[in-house]
Amino acid sequence: MGEKIVRKINNHEDKKEYIDHLLKDIETLELMLNKGLFSAKPIHIGAEQEFCLVDESWDPSSLGTEILEDIADEHFTSELNKYNLELNLDPLKLEGSCFSDLHKQLNTLMTVAKDAAAKHKAKVILTGILPTISYKYLQYDYMTPVDRYKILNEAIQAIRKDDIELHIKGVDEVNLHHDTILYEGCNTSFQAHLQIDPEHFAESYNWAQAIAGPVLSICANSPMLLGKELWEETRIALFTQSVDTRRSTFILNEKESRVNFGQDWVTGTIADFYKNAVVNFRSLVTTTFNSDSLTQFHQGEIPKLKALSLHNGTTYRWNRLCYGITDGKPHVRIENRYMPSGPTTDDEIANMMFWVGLMHGRPKSLDNIHTKMDFKDVKSNFFSAARYGMSAQFYWEGKLISSKDLLLDHLLPMAFRGLYSMNIEPRDAEHYLSIIERRIKSQTGSRWMINAYRKLLKENKTSEALKILVATMYERQQKRYAVDAWQLPRGDEYKIPDTEIRVGDRMNTRTITAQDIDSPELVLKMMLWKNIHHAPILDNDLNLAGLLSWVDVKHFQNHPEERPDSLRDIMKTDLITVTEDVSLSKAKQMMDENNIHCLPVVKEKKLVGIITSNDL
Repeated sequence: MGEKIVRKINNHEDKKEYIDHLLKDIETLELMLNKGLFSAKPIHIGAEQEFCLVDESWDPSSLGTEILEDIADEHFTSELNKYNLELNLDPLKLEGSCFSDLHKQLNTLMTVAKDAAAKHKAKVILTGILPTISYKYLQYDYMTPVDRYKILNEAIQAIRKDDIELHIKGVDEVNLHHDTILYEGCNTSFQAHLQIDPEHFAESYNWAQAIAGPVLSICANSPMLLGKELWEETRIALFTQSVDTRRSTFILNEKESRVNFGQDWVTGTIADFYKNAVVNFRSLVTTTFNSDSLTQFHQGEIPKLKALSLHNGTTYRWNRLCYGITDGKPHVRIENRYMPSGPTTDDEIANMMFWVGLMHGRPKSLDNIHTKMDFKDVKSNFFSAARYGMSAQFYWEGKLISSKDLLLDHLLPMAFRGLYSMNIEPRDAEHYLSIIERRIKSQTGSRWMINAYRKLLKENKTSEALKILVATMYERQQKRYAVDAWQLPRGDEYKIPDTEIRVGDRMNTRTITAQDIDSPELVLKMMLWKNIHHAPILDNDLNLAGLLSWVDVKHFQNHPEERPDSLRDIMKTDLITVTEDVSLSKAKQMMDENNIHCLPVVKEKKLVGIITSNDL
């Protein structure tokens, strides 16, 4: 949404003014299209790089605003969460060495960011979702203090009239409610822009949709959230749910999510596309208008279409259509929003080149793609890629084909042809597309991350494994090897200093609990069967109510005649508890002073884990 000054649509007058400008923007857009004013050539490309900031412990840094001030470069801007920033690369003509030139500028600006971060003892990480983000970093305090984020958050909540629900099921599962849109800020992307000819809008856009699944499968780099293995590209599910204005009801809800792939092939003009967006999605925010676009156009100006751009900025197609002005002429471009950040800038430029090459390499046999493929297959391909990455199979030209075979045998040669047709330097094409080829034959960023995390979990608790994982990613990114060459972590890339280890780093989160209404005999047997020495007991509201220990088990094993009627009769209710951020040394001291071997870990009254003397 850029640095636009935005505000909520508070009353009828606000809404009427905004809608009036929105309708005039669409009318002006149609006038400009009919008069052939849009620039079709030379074709330009561009990109936006989102990145994460971490502190010395590899946790999210809260100093994004201060780091941005130190960077003091107009290429950079803030993001929703304090630990993310974005840089915008200069648009370049699609020709010659444009990709390596874009790469040079990206590396130069990333060095600027790294240097500014270093002054605040922070580091820059390229990844789709930062593995060390935990619930703590998704509270309102971590929202960047910029009005437009607060306003967007309030507007989405006002429409939903309820907390936002998040439920993603992969190998593991995340199922929770949250009261801000900060989960959206977990996502960091490398957004590629490609200018298109408005005359061929529908053909170009539909082709971008057709190739989205296969392209996403080889770019996947976001397999985890909150320490859980979810989708190979979890961003797709997370972004969809994190800004969803629809409520769950007993009535079938046919509306689209604000983040969506689309429901069908597009037809008509660019103006028709935007009309559909206005029909399908309510406007969330407005701004100050000095003049309307129709008046500006009749005065000989090319208007910015502020209302339409604002509406477009709060609807999130994975292939988003963007309007802009270059050298006084309007243009339109497709923004590819599904590619994640990282693992390296080399990988990102290779992803972008592969996509652009495919956009220009479509063979004649696949013209009018809407007559050759069923849209439901294309949409299915996209979500299969998000879930399974390179393990996905795709429906392509009526056949089911593996991701690997489709990419190697069909799409890579197509991308080469497309790049050569645009007079891209052969040396550049071969350099970057060979990165894609090697990755197809080895591993994506997601696969590396999953294998690395599983290896680390064999010898580390979850929190420690995540920190070592991020430290390893940073080390590999600094060496600038593309991800196909990354080795798994050794395990010594980072060690949490003893003075900094918190209860949250060592506690067990998978604890077997019981409710105080459960059968005492069954609960005691469960503890015996599983050799559980401490079982937290919850009340009817699932708040922590008591604790059973191994002493209770042994007592009733030795005295079966003394069977209790209720768990309330035998559980200990005078509990000593801790929170996640208490130091490990303090927890040990509390155990020693009270002669106990277990501390339930709570957040308010809810149990979030348990730490025992063994964990120390």
